[in-house]
Amino acid sequence: MKRTNVMLLFVVVMMTLLPLVLPSLKGSEFAGADGQAQAMITTIDSNYQPWFEPLWEPPGGETETLLFALQAALGAGFLGYYIGLKRGAAQQDKGRKHHETD
Repeated sequence: MKRTNVMLLFVVVMMTLLPLVLPSLKGSEFAGADGQAQAMITTIDSNYQPWFEPLWEPPGGETETLLFALQAALGAGFLGYYIGLKRGAAQQDKGRKHHETD
């Protein structure tokens, strides 16, 4: 395997494992930014009223997690497809230029 591929694989593994390991080192629970922001706002101003309510709230935390994972998977799939498409086009152009010089 090329050195670049090994480095990329290492980075991906670290990006996957660090978020799972770091919260357990602090003894903290996983909490989303929305909940933390709401707690901070009510700490600052206890009379604060939200501007609107969500159109739909998932029935449970598992559904919310599933939807988030689905969103992340679709985004990763799109980025992988786009990067592969651009890389393939670049290799095709490189091959075309190589044949033109022969």
